Amino acid sequence: MVIQNPLKVVSVTIDGSYINENTTYPKLIKASRPENVGFSSEKLAKVDRLINSEVAAGFPGAALIVVKDGKIIKNTAYGYAKKYENNILLPENKREKMTVNTMFDLASNTKMYATNFALQKLVSDGKINVDDLVTKYILDFKDSEDDVVKGKSNIRIRDLLNHCAGFTPDPQYFNQAVAKDMFSQEKETTLKMLAKTQLTYEAGTKVLYSDVDYMLLGSIIENITGMTEDKYVNENIYKPLGLNRTTFNPLKNGFSKKDCAATELNGNTRDGVINFPNIRTYTLQGEVHDEKAYYSMGGVSGHAGLFSTTYDMAILAQTVLNGGGYGVAKIFDKNTLDKFTKTSDISPNYGLGWDKAGDSGKAWEFGPYASSETIGHTGWTGTVTCIDPVNDMAIILLTNKKHSQLIDRTENPNRFKGDIFETGQYGIVMSLIYEALY
Repeated sequence: MVIQNPLKVVSVTIDGSYINENTTYPKLIKASRPENVGFSSEKLAKVDRLINSEVAAGFPGAALIVVKDGKIIKNTAYGYAKKYENNILLPENKREKMTVNTMFDLASNTKMYATNFALQKLVSDGKINVDDLVTKYILDFKDSEDDVVKGKSNIRIRDLLNHCAGFTPDPQYFNQAVAKDMFSQEKETTLKMLAKTQLTYEAGTKVLYSDVDYMLLGSIIENITGMTEDKYVNENIYKPLGLNRTTFNPLKNGFSKKDCAATELNGNTRDGVINFPNIRTYTLQGEVHDEKAYYSMGGVSGHAGLFSTTYDMAILAQTVLNGGGYGVAKIFDKNTLDKFTKTSDISPNYGLGWDKAGDSGKAWEFGPYASSETIGHTGWTGTVTCIDPVNDMAIILLTNKKHSQLIDRTENPNRFKGDIFETGQYGIVMSLIYEALY
């Protein structure tokens, strides 16, 4: 729902006269019944039956919100925020129920709803340009004599957003055995390591999703604003939007473990398969799961670390559907949003950072019925966001699917039992919601 506020000034003739233009964007309200916004309650019930049946079969938990035409159609919680302590299945009376107020580790959805939102605001405010060179903001970002692939001096912010800058997907700065001389478990050191990280291919020649891209973008935001990224987005985005359960490092910002959905059962160990200095071995709850964010960046990074709820996420999604504002808060302008969500020249399934449905290839994420203009993102912990401007609709599905046992710790220590359920694969839930539209 993009709100146009045309204003034509013919003449102002009196000295000292001025015009005060106030723009108000739509705010979410609860639909009295789904049918009033074009949904079938009977068909929406299929979503509930699916997720509840999977919870009964072992899926840990989820929360789902659906918004259409500025109205909340449903906001429902399922299953458990916590059901294990390490590998021990808690008795029923000790398990923590999922609620619509439960805060989830958003993982890579942080990239969109912290870093992209911040960049969209900075571009809108004229403080940055996506075609600026990275070297303009990170002075130490340069090739070394030993680098096999060179070209850092030509990399633009746009290349980082497009995941085509030349970086490997996951340099494990936190793991000395892997990172070697790039090892870091301290933010200032990590920022230096980021600037030194070698390219693995020539920028612009292919798309390779990399957390390094967004770690660098987070650093750029901090260098421009003089604020840590968490403080910048809180003061300039989340507070103006009225969000009160969206934050980095929730346990350091007034929330308790029980406010949050638990993730991996045994820290970052994958049931003991993985080990590195200072590794967590306890069940994670209220701490970002992502290793680079937690160990190397103090919980605040451009690529991961944000926690939020379905309702707060719906406000962020509605801000996009509104063209950049919500209520009296204008976060960025529509022209900037259009630049970020325009299909990338390098891949039909990306905008600038945003995942995009395009004509094909994203049915597993957004379902087969989403319009080609649909944008969103996923998060490794089990989160997916879907913003469909053609249908003026947003779907936010947050799960804690990694709060489950490994399927086979030796064959694939990154595949959890929660991953094999339909709820944790996203597409079928999206499909059922679209099918509930008249």
